[in-house]
Amino acid sequence: MSTITVPSSVPHVTEDVEQLRKAFTGWGTNEKLIIDILAHRNAAQRKVIRETYAGTYGEDLLQSLQKELSNDFERAVLLWTMDPAERDAFLINEATKRFTSSNQVILEIASTRSSHDLLLAKQAYHARFKKSIEEDVAHHTNGDFRKLLVPLVSTYRYEGPEVNMTLAKSEAKILHHNISEKTYNHDDVIRILMTRSKAQLNATLNHYNNEFGNAINKDLKADPKDDFLSAVRNTIKCLTSPEKYFEKMLRMAINKTGTDEWALTRVVTTRAEVDMKSIKDEYYKRNSVPLDKAIAKDTGGDYETMLLALIGHGDA
Repeated sequence: MSTITVPSSVPHVTEDVEQLRKAFTGWGTNEKLIIDILAHRNAAQRKVIRETYAGTYGEDLLQSLQKELSNDFERAVLLWTMDPAERDAFLINEATKRFTSSNQVILEIASTRSSHDLLLAKQAYHARFKKSIEEDVAHHTNGDFRKLLVPLVSTYRYEGPEVNMTLAKSEAKILHHNISEKTYNHDDVIRILMTRSKAQLNATLNHYNNEFGNAINKDLKADPKDDFLSAVRNTIKCLTSPEKYFEKMLRMAINKTGTDEWALTRVVTTRAEVDMKSIKDEYYKRNSVPLDKAIAKDTGGDYETMLLALIGHGDA
């Protein structure tokens, strides 16, 4: 084995790498060992483990995992092991493909990431797919969805706390006028939702609620079967109350007939290091059942063990 220079921030990296290699060799795969290591390492540690593994064994850890694992457990481990920006790039690319197409995944990632994280995902996309997120999203969509999603993935919102109350009042009126007229795809509606900072949007939507007596998402429920309206509502929810959006995604994934494992895996792996505690609190408040109990009831085996380790990750 080659000599490994280990960053002080990851003291056990050599041991982790050797143990992971051991998990893949011999009789059968040691799934428990894989979970014990990877599910309990943060993004920076996993990055060093992956780099060290590749330098030592000449193979990407993801490829080794892919060869040894299968089904939902494989997907959960692979997504978790990826660098967060690479994972977002992978999920958006998958969402633009014919058989795994999902406007929901594109708007979820674009609306819940910070401006910097979205930029990192775009750079990771360039590196891996040799094209841009914008061109793939534009090619994959048309009509109103293209009008909504291309600016959403292109934006670089201001992240500061400053709010212009005069602007919030005037833009609340613009939104209310267009919603009353049912011109949901109006350029001004798109412009406001796609470009304003999250703090500014919150001020605008609070004013909308106070001035017109209804939360904007209530007024956007005029036609529950309209997919575009649903996308606009989800975008607003992602931008202003991500923990409520993700709680709903988990509830729908778990409670539907036959679990939606893709949605469950995506939410758990992408939020475990971000805001899982808020999502778990929201889930309990809404369902009177702890999230870990709901997941345990609905999943099994190594997949269940991996997900439960991840939703406890932020509390460690």
